[in-house]
Amino acid sequence: MIDFYFWPTPNGKKVAIMLEECAADYRVIPVNILKGEQFEESFLRINPNNKVPAIVDHDAGGRELSISDSGAILQYLAEKFTSFIPQDLAGRYLVLQWLYFQTSHVGPMFGQCGHFLGYAPEKIPYAIERYKNETRRLYRIMDKRLGDVPYLADDYSIADMAVYPWIEVRWLHEIDIDDYPNVHRWYRQIESREPVKRAMSLLKEHEVIGNPTDETREAFFGQSQISQERDA
Repeated sequence: MIDFYFWPTPNGKKVAIMLEECAADYRVIPVNILKGEQFEESFLRINPNNKVPAIVDHDAGGRELSISDSGAILQYLAEKFTSFIPQDLAGRYLVLQWLYFQTSHVGPMFGQCGHFLGYAPEKIPYAIERYKNETRRLYRIMDKRLGDVPYLADDYSIADMAVYPWIEVRWLHEIDIDDYPNVHRWYRQIESREPVKRAMSLLKEHEVIGNPTDETREAFFGQSQISQERDA
């Protein structure tokens, strides 16, 4: 059994996809980031970085293992289930290259783009233009790659699972997917998979993206300061 600490964010969804693709035995434990539950001590013991997702595997080679950071979780699950990552060296590192492309570039840049477009209390033109340009650049890289291969690392893998949820919220980044036909083809192909449909519907009724209330913004971005003041 795997305990899955989850809220319907892009990073949470990519792990949900992998759990469904592997038909894993897992239990969802919601962590409501809109209410600041990611800062509760019970969750901080699992992930001191107060971010979802996280997992606790109760059968990790005869021991209990906690893992945070969605990229690390995906790699762990791929190795645990020997699925969605090749066993040969070249194939394995091709997948990891594109997985890290998501964790190092797509997630941070798309996240900042969405933040300054949809969450920031004031519009900062320089920040908006910078992150929109970087988001478009990354789309161009993916579109070129997907013009040559069906999936980012040739075959469907954890790299595709990592990127897909960030494309789903493309409207938040003001991206028209029709401008990137190869990404569009790839997106529709993954969207049609039944495990992906199940994963993307997980806690869907609680998903809130864009147009935050003051309370939501405080839970997202202000709670760390509250925690520091409490600990002072």
